[in-house]
Amino acid sequence: MSQLFVREGGVVRECAVDSFAHHVPGADFIWLHLNGASDDVDKLIAQITLLPDAALSALKAYETRPRCATFGGGALVNMRGLGASTEDDGDPLVSIRIWAQKGLAISLSFRPLSIFPQMTQQMMAGYFSDPGDLISATAMAITDELDPDIADLGDELDEFESRVLEEGQRGVRHRVAELRAIAISYRRFLAPQRQAMERLMALQEDWLEPDDRIHLQEAADRCARMVEELEAVRERAALVHEALTDLRAEHMNRQALILAIVALIFLPLTFVTGLLGMNVDGIPFAHHPWAFWGVVAFCLIMGAGVAIWFKMTHWLRK
Repeated sequence: MSQLFVREGGVVRECAVDSFAHHVPGADFIWLHLNGASDDVDKLIAQITLLPDAALSALKAYETRPRCATFGGGALVNMRGLGASTEDDGDPLVSIRIWAQKGLAISLSFRPLSIFPQMTQQMMAGYFSDPGDLISATAMAITDELDPDIADLGDELDEFESRVLEEGQRGVRHRVAELRAIAISYRRFLAPQRQAMERLMALQEDWLEPDDRIHLQEAADRCARMVEELEAVRERAALVHEALTDLRAEHMNRQALILAIVALIFLPLTFVTGLLGMNVDGIPFAHHPWAFWGVVAFCLIMGAGVAIWFKMTHWLRK
């Protein structure tokens, strides 16, 4: 749902979105948030005559990566944060685009961010007096929420590393592969997000105050640390996956060795029974009552002898 917040004389009010153009001339600070999935976005954007065409096109772009671009007296900032729900397309990270200029911030997202209720509460409480406050608070809130989520990836991988040598662990390979894919997905957006924060921090705009730059620097440092942790998670997940593959190959080799040993033990026995089972005349002791048990005893002795030979030559060593 699109929302409009207007700050005038230290008082913040939520107004009807259609009245956006009416409030622009006299307000101290305006924050217009647009829901990119709604049908009235194009109608609302048509009222925004202050944006350069290039910034307007970038604001409406569906697929974006974190970045910071300047257009005249304003800046377009793209960031990624955790979404309120992953049911739409399964991507946990949601893009938010923010156009910022003196006294005005216009944000757009196609899916809701989980931090959005927190940001609207802070806006209504009067914490934001300019676009710099809004952007820096958004960056801090995104990193605050992502930090424990990324730490959980490392903790879960620690658990798998401790269990990788245990037997009877099913589904470990699949989950390790999922962790590696999540780490790669997060890193893809957090690395450029850090660069966007650093570039935004360096902008010489009067709506970026010193405390905003400090918060942006902290958010950039957090992104850098999370990128390093994600890189470590990706490498460790690859090593765990290789270890699981080696264990699986070792298990299969052991099973194949056991089958080969059993086959080799029974190979001479099969030859003896096949030779004595021919329906031809002249088989020795064919008419003696003890002949059957003699053959059985001979087979047992031969099988035991082959097994003892395998044991002495360490073929049966685990």
